[in-house]
Parts: sequence; C-alpha cells; structure tokens
Amino acid sequence: MKDANMLVIEKAINGLKLPAGFKWHVPGVGFTCKARDIGLGSFAECLETQSYACPFSVSYEDSYYCKCFPRVYIARELKK
Repeated sequence: MKDANMLVIEKAINGLKLPAGFKWHVPGVGFTCKARDIGLGSFAECLETQSYACPFSVSYEDSYYCKCFPRVYIARELKK
C-alpha cells in the first residue's frame, strides 16, 4: 500500500500539463531539478543554474521560485 504522500504526489503529477520534452523527474533516478522549501506555501526556492528556462519557475527580484505543485510538495513535506 502506498503512503499518503505518494498518493498526493501521483495525483498532482497526473494532472500536470508538461511541455514536450520536459523532464523534472526520471523514474528510478529521482528529480532532475533541485528545490528547497522556504516556507512560502505554494512556492519553493529553485536551486537550478538555469532556473529562467523552466516553465514552472517564477522570477522575483534576484531569485527564482518553483511553482510546480509536486516539486514544491516534495520539498516541503519530504525535505528532498
């Protein structure tokens, strides 16, 4: 039986509309992008060097933030 976190993540992933060729998660490998929870609720700090190229990043002042729900949820709840 899957735990509650995995059910939330899978449901969110199934609802995403990803651009062609976009891969933020590789099965068996994990996340290809890095994000860190900073207590902003629906956003996490994007730690990628090319944050500007991600369709899920939002720029504010000198930082980029991830708005991809599954990625933010994992950063917040699982600290990964």
